[in-house]
Amino acid sequence: MNRFTLLALALAPLACQAIELNDDFSLQVDLALLSDYRTRGISQTQNDPAAQASATLLHSSGLYVGVWTSNVDFGFGLKTRQEVDYYAGWYWQATDEVNLDLGYIKYSYPKEGQFNQSEAYAILGAYGFRLGAQYSNDAKNLIGEKQDTFYSYVSYEDTLPLDVGLKLRYGRNDFKDPLFWSARGESSDAYHEWEAKLTRDFVGVTWGLAYIDTDLSESECASYYGFTDVCNSTWVASVSKRF
Repeated sequence: MNRFTLLALALAPLACQAIELNDDFSLQVDLALLSDYRTRGISQTQNDPAAQASATLLHSSGLYVGVWTSNVDFGFGLKTRQEVDYYAGWYWQATDEVNLDLGYIKYSYPKEGQFNQSEAYAILGAYGFRLGAQYSNDAKNLIGEKQDTFYSYVSYEDTLPLDVGLKLRYGRNDFKDPLFWSARGESSDAYHEWEAKLTRDFVGVTWGLAYIDTDLSESECASYYGFTDVCNSTWVASVSKRF
């Protein structure tokens, strides 16, 4: 089970609309409904729908703090039904086309605190591209041992004709130890994932449709996540609103 989240905020808080509180502070609120909650290619809801919300307090200096939450379902009778993430960081806008985002995020799972962990991240954006890296040294594997993880990705965003948004991402998730086992008995400590998403603003909200997949086989998926169908290809529909 993958317990990491790519921030739904897209981590560019000062480059978007927000509720102005005063000359220095503003508040950004995001709400979303999705047909599946996938992070790094892995379903966090057993392929079921998710409702998500976040609130981020922004300062004119580029500093920000916030909280993000979603329902989850990891199966196996685990009690947690919620993920709550707390994050803080600094966003630097070098030019209109170049920016840097540095931060720290704490993932928590009520009633299943053994899965709580933290992660540091750095994201460089330039001319529609993003290069991101996220590192954790306190993640726990299925037998409770700490597992260093390093997730890296490259993404690209653009606007197509008819104001259709295009988002592409390709990432690699690395673990310290081999965790994925194929039907032939071969092991691996990493996998790749990718996403292609189209969005369109209509009637005051943003509609999205994404194709998401990984290179994990069913046996590799089941060997670590416990199920064969949480790593496979899928279409995810979404509707979201930002204030």
